[in-house]
Amino acid sequence: MLTKKQLDLLEFIQKRVKRDGVPPSFDEMKVALDLRSKSGIHRLITALEERGFIRRLAHRARAIEIVRLPESLGGEPSTGFVPRVIEGDRPAAIPLKAEPVTIQAVELPVMGRIAAGVPIEAISQVSHQVAVPAQMLSSSGEHYALEVKGDSMIDAGINDGDVVVIRETSVADSGDIVVALVKDHEATLKRLMRRGSAIALEAANPAYETRVYPQEQVKVQGRLVGLIRTY
Repeated sequence: MLTKKQLDLLEFIQKRVKRDGVPPSFDEMKVALDLRSKSGIHRLITALEERGFIRRLAHRARAIEIVRLPESLGGEPSTGFVPRVIEGDRPAAIPLKAEPVTIQAVELPVMGRIAAGVPIEAISQVSHQVAVPAQMLSSSGEHYALEVKGDSMIDAGINDGDVVVIRETSVADSGDIVVALVKDHEATLKRLMRRGSAIALEAANPAYETRVYPQEQVKVQGRLVGLIRTY
């Protein structure tokens, strides 16, 4: 039995994975559930993992995988029996060599560097191409990539030097991480929050202050849908 908060979080993760192909960041979860700190999200994530609804994968950003769903979210009815594999449930002959899995890749233009810090001059020229898993891209809309400069989004799992995948759009929900064009000549990667007739561009690093602009001075150029990191 899940608590309401646990169920709300699982549903939010499910919807974002279905929409974007990647789970939301802890900051986005905190905003969606109206919690004051990410420690509450950590507790909910741990509870969902202990109950077998999600799995966390090591060494990957936003590495949350939904294992199963409760009936209220469209999952299979629970039988009360967790193990699903026993010796008698497999055929006599099992191939020992698995077939290779083919991952389709799409070449996206890298439009230069984007500031995850103080806004820099807008980028509009292609610098090179990058291969992106097709599963990361939504079925509608154009996509492009940007190399991140700065550390202001580090608490959202976005580091200096990462490549972010952006879906072109001029609209965004409050709480989305977007490429924002400020005053028609400066671009930045930030979380967009609506405050009445104003727009706040929030960093995910306490060392950076939130910048608030009149709505007409901020134009959304795209929304974050994926991230690529090279080690």
